[in-house]
Order: sequence, then structure tokens, then C-alpha cells
Amino acid sequence: MYNRLLLTAVLLIAGINCFGQKEVDLKSLLTELADNTSVASWPDPYYKQMQSSSYDRNSVSPDKPGWFANDDRSHYIRTEEVDGHKENVMLDVDGPGAIVRFWLTTFRRNGKLRIYFDGQTKPEITIPAYDLTKSGLDLGKGLLQPHSSYEPAEKGGSNLYLPMPYAKHCKITWEDNDTDNQPRYYQVNYRTYQPGTKVKTFTVAEFTALKPLVEKVNNSLLHPDDFKGSVARANGNLFPQTTLMLRVAGASSAIRLLTIKITTAKPEDYQQALRSAILKISFDGHQTVWCPVGDFSGSGVGGKAINSWYRTVDADGLIISRWVMPYQRSAEVSIVNTGSAEIKVNIIATTESRKWTANSMYFHADWKAQNNVAIKKGEEDKPTEWVFNSIKGKGLFLGDTFAIYNHMHKWYGEGDQKIWTDGATFPDEFGTGAEDYYNTSWAPVVLYQTPFANAPRADNADSFGYNTFTRTRNLDAIPFKESFRYSLETLGWENGTADFAATTYWYGFKGAKSSAAAEQSLPVNLKDNE
Repeated sequence: MYNRLLLTAVLLIAGINCFGQKEVDLKSLLTELADNTSVASWPDPYYKQMQSSSYDRNSVSPDKPGWFANDDRSHYIRTEEVDGHKENVMLDVDGPGAIVRFWLTTFRRNGKLRIYFDGQTKPEITIPAYDLTKSGLDLGKGLLQPHSSYEPAEKGGSNLYLPMPYAKHCKITWEDNDTDNQPRYYQVNYRTYQPGTKVKTFTVAEFTALKPLVEKVNNSLLHPDDFKGSVARANGNLFPQTTLMLRVAGASSAIRLLTIKITTAKPEDYQQALRSAILKISFDGHQTVWCPVGDFSGSGVGGKAINSWYRTVDADGLIISRWVMPYQRSAEVSIVNTGSAEIKVNIIATTESRKWTANSMYFHADWKAQNNVAIKKGEEDKPTEWVFNSIKGKGLFLGDTFAIYNHMHKWYGEGDQKIWTDGATFPDEFGTGAEDYYNTSWAPVVLYQTPFANAPRADNADSFGYNTFTRTRNLDAIPFKESFRYSLETLGWENGTADFAATTYWYGFKGAKSSAAAEQSLPVNLKDNE
């Protein structure tokens, strides 16, 4: 009798697990995309985030020639003959999975993009140009953005954030009808779920049926709501080398909204104050945030406006952070004035009760700076990889802010981003240039604002002086179980130098540690950079 009851219980539990498994489909991914709380927990179902791109195929290994090769255009997996025409394969990957970001750019766009799912012989989506804005899908600029350089007839590219899940397989191809070797650059970020994960494959028919949800998500990305909840405040004048602390009450909670306002008696002190005022946050007795306030906000130097999904900086300098920050017992938010002038500080933390679970993670923001980084024109000049951050432990990478002072009158950002996780022998992401990583194209870059990428500052058309780029992630967040490393090649249009400051945003389980936090940079007088 006991054995029979035990067997019944086991079968019941197995049935619950089977029938209760979450299904990934267009609706669930759209809902996740518009939910900034989703990234604060370890992903369920788990996925590995990867990228296919047009990176230079001469880049094979760090210990071999060609690692810094820079001909990042028109490289494909292979070329296929299909019904009398040639299709260049950009992505060919088994499922279950989902496309979560599609970036591309070129000059002329003549040809056809095709997206096939689950072994289709006829594509689910055919785009009559190398241009995602011509997909035929009715999408707003929250989900589909032309680049800042976009020209309807010729040069420019676009970003697609519409998730496209697939159960078995996905292939993306390009039939090129330009015969003069037009440059085709692309990056496709995709999730690969564990075998057995239930995934419902994308169809245009389902997209059309979900149009009300698509419109709601698009509007949410462009106009994020500011959370209403319990409020704690602190304000005061901070003399040099003093601290203002806000203790946030409530066990098993989360900071859902953090607003910061810094003011100075003299307007000329404001820019330096945003770099010298350090935001420190500790959760459950462990400090996980150490970052200049201006860099944390995504503005870098100068307090320029930001209009993005996770962060806003308005015209009056009010900084709004929508990063969700869970904790079990306690949270402390501090501003430290490391500068030489008095500042006025106002902090408001809005919280909610949030159950801490085995999948909950702590929010981190680390800052690293280095002046006079050597920029090299080509591989023969021996460029290096400037490491934004490397992390040991388990967590989720959510993006960065890259604030630069360029000492040259030439572009410094030819280098590719490289992201490695969990002992990979080749990068999970191998990019095609700094501006491409930040969701635009054709440097130097002009100002732009989109939900997940922004350029709030660009002093000069030739990129001389201060520049700031920021990119954050949601569906394209990168889980890592043991390690994470993110670097950028130091390649430009001529040999010279630039000052780099990088803020990395990530979530981690207790015990996860980063190189940027362990070797903490300190802010300097900004005039020393110029």
C-alpha cells in the first residue's frame, strides 16, 4: 500500500512538473520584454545568450594572427543555391530558442532578407531590402528603430527588438542584388534554451493576433512608468569628503525606483560634481554599487539628458533609476562627496515588498576608469583589449555606460566588443565596432535616444572631446554560471589616446565578484583629462 501511494505521489509530481512547465512563445517574451523586474531573478527557463555577426573571419584565436582583424563586413556562415538564386546564411541555429535582437546596416539595400523557422522551405518573413524597417510588420520605435545615420534611400541601418521564438530551428539569409560589393554588417542576438524547453514558434499570424499587446509593449518601452510604493528620503548639503546615507526599511523587499538630484552653488562646478559624487549601495551588509552618479545614470560626464527604459535624466538634471534592486533584510543608499566643492543632494527610494527566492539576485554597478588608453590604427600597431569588467560567480549581465574623452580628431571606436562566459574558447559575442554594439552605425556618431541604447553626449562631429554611449539589455541579457568577461578592442582611425570610463550593470548571486570592484578606480579632476 505504501509503495503504491509513493508511486502515485511521484507520478503526480512528475505530471505537475510536465504540465506546469512554462511555455515560451511570442506573448510570454513580449510580456517579459516590458517587465523590468524579470531581470532581477535567474532566468526560468534557463537560456544561453549568443550572437551571430559579420565579424572578420580572420579572427580565430587570441594566440594567432588576425585576432584584431577589422574587415567586419559581408562575412557569412555559407552561401546556398535556392531555386536559382544564392542566399548568404547569416544565422543557422537549432532550437529551442528565440531571436531577441537583430541589428544591421549597409549603404545600398537591394536584395531580400528571409527568416525561416523549423525547417520551412518558404520563409515566414521576407523583407525586400537589407532594411528591417521594411519588414511589413506594424511596429513602433520601441521595438524597431532606424539608426541615427539612417537615410531612406541609401546609407544606414536599423534595430529590431521584436522577439521571434522557434521550437526546432532558425535560419536567416540574405539574397544580395547589389553587384558592387556593398558592405553588409549584421549582429543577431539569440537565446538557446535547454533541450526539452517548450517553445511555440513565431508566426506572422500570431503576431497579427497579438497586435494590441505589441502596441502596449511598444508604448511601455517608449514611456516607462515610474513605480508607486513606499517612499524613503534623505537630503542635505555635503561638504567635501562627507557622506549622506539613506537607510531603507523593510525586509524581503526591493528598491523599484531611485531618484537622485545633485545641485551646486556654481554652475561651473556641476559637471565635476556628477563625477565626484559617488553612489554607494549595500544590500544585506554587502556593498554592490560603487559608481559616480553621472556615470550610473547613463549620462557619463556632464549630466546630459537620457530617455531610456531603465533610466531617465530630465532637462533639470533629475536622475531616475528603474533598476529593480531586491534584498532580504536591509538596504543602504549613500552619496559620498569626493570632490572639492560643496554639493546639495536629494535621494528618494521607492520600495515594494518582494519575496526573496532561490533565484533572486543582487543588483551591481561597477565603475572603472583609465586615462590615456592607447588607440591603434591597425593590427600591425598591436592594439589590445580594454576590459570593461570580468566577473567570477553566477549572475546576469545587463549592460554598460561608456564615457570617453577622445584626445584625437579621429574616431576611436573601430574595435569590436568581445563577451565570453563560462570558460568559452571563443567569444559568445564578437562584434563589428563600438557604434554597432551601441545600436547605431557609421561613426562618428550623433546624439540619439532609444529604449535600450543612447548617445547622450558627442561634443564634436569628428568625435574629439567628450562622448558617451550606453546600452542596456532585457531579453538579450547574458546569464553566466561561473564567469563573465567583456572587452573592447582599442582600434581607431589613427594612433592616439583616449580616456575611458566604463560602468557595468549586472545582477549576481551572493559571492559573485568583479575585477572592476576589486580594483576600484577613483575619479579625478575632469580638467586633467582635457
